[in-house]
Amino acid sequence: MKALITGASSGIGREFAKELAKMGYDLIITARRTSRLQELKNSIKNVSVEIYTCDLSIEEECFGLFKAYPDIDILINNAGFGVFGNFSKSDLDKEINMLNVNIKAVHILTKLYYLRMIERNYGYILNVASSAAFFPGPMFSSYYASKAYVYRLTQAIAEEISKEKSKVHISVLCPGPVDTEFNDVSDVKFGVSSITAEYTAKYALKKMFRNKTVIVPSFIIKCTRFFSKIIPDRLSAKCVYKIQKSKTSN
Repeated sequence: MKALITGASSGIGREFAKELAKMGYDLIITARRTSRLQELKNSIKNVSVEIYTCDLSIEEECFGLFKAYPDIDILINNAGFGVFGNFSKSDLDKEINMLNVNIKAVHILTKLYYLRMIERNYGYILNVASSAAFFPGPMFSSYYASKAYVYRLTQAIAEEISKEKSKVHISVLCPGPVDTEFNDVSDVKFGVSSITAEYTAKYALKKMFRNKTVIVPSFIIKCTRFFSKIIPDRLSAKCVYKIQKSKTSN
């Protein structure tokens, strides 16, 4: 049994690798930082670990990853990052790079591996989104929108799977704040307490193997998701703006 994890060099991705190794899965771990991947590989002793260094913002490298490892049992699309700031001031190049990783890479890898898994009639796909997917996101607009894409794409595919009675399963993880490098990369600070990456990975895998479609690993975010369904979008946007405005570390 083999699992492929993108964005495995740190945070939740790293913890996914550790947890799946404990379950006996051989691993393919990918990210841009080879040295961090090597550290992770060295820390895992009981299973085979292969490193594949690539930049998933580049379309050809997504296809190259699939070509190198076409047959896996679990795909975890974890790679992603955010660009914080007012839309009129945020850097366009950074946003395009983020959209390529958060949307295009997830779409390509989900599509390629899903089709392969259908042929085998077995496999798990876990796409990592965010609780940001539930709301409009002023001051973090492109990031929120990218995670909404992942969230809705996964839900739609899951419904198609249920109609086809396939043994392929797809889930989307929507955590709130997690103690990772994300806030440093995005240059923000969380307004509420975060959960650990280790807990998030353990919880997500447990729910994934139980075929849960939408996985939300904390009670507060479960409540947030509930209210997102009943609060008008305009009011949601106002609330999110106030929260995001207070996050800036500058």
